[in-house]
Amino acid sequence: MAEFSAFPIAKRWPASHPDRLQLYSLPTPNGVKVSIMLEEIGLPYEPHLIDIGNNETWTEEFLSLNPNGKIPAIIDPNGPDGKPLGLFESGAILLYLAEKSGQLLPKDPARRYETIQWVFFQMAAVGPMFGQLGFFHKFAGREIEDKRPLERYRAESKRLLGVLEKRLKGRQWIMGDEYTIADISLLGWVRNLIGFYGAGELVEYDTLKDVPAWLERGLARPAVQRGLEIPKRA
Repeated sequence: MAEFSAFPIAKRWPASHPDRLQLYSLPTPNGVKVSIMLEEIGLPYEPHLIDIGNNETWTEEFLSLNPNGKIPAIIDPNGPDGKPLGLFESGAILLYLAEKSGQLLPKDPARRYETIQWVFFQMAAVGPMFGQLGFFHKFAGREIEDKRPLERYRAESKRLLGVLEKRLKGRQWIMGDEYTIADISLLGWVRNLIGFYGAGELVEYDTLKDVPAWLERGLARPAVQRGLEIPKRA
């Protein structure tokens, strides 16, 4: 594993099992996408808790893996052609793990791209909008006297939930009967919006039918329950 040990991040967060995939993360809506995925597909991995409260993502070692300074990130010691591969961005990691394992991404080309478009929908719209709503509703942004930013993100988050509600009508999962990386990408964010952010009333979540039922099904999955707690917080 000489090549793997050459990654600077491996020096700050040493691997007990360098032959396994290494996960550098925290149980945030973005972080749990990857831990849930790894629990679902059963690929051996070793999690490392990255403390964003102590700015560990801005250390030289972490930035060597993800120059954008965000979790999650991975190193697969057995990447393409058997060489170590480092990856950041949760959506890219989901796609990589789906293709590596042959799981949770439809084989049919049309359905495959339809699934990917919903992952991109989460990455481009749901994550950024729900995150901003959380900032202006729960965190420092709530102290801003001008409430137009809060209203902007409240209205957009409510609209996005409406898009999901329409998509899930008559469907068990985003892709119908097939549970995929599209569901994994979205579950943590919807859960966070109504839970940690406490914005359910703000976006009129109780008026929805299909999104809450989908979330309940997703959270009942054993792999999801495990993934939501990985890496363990100190």
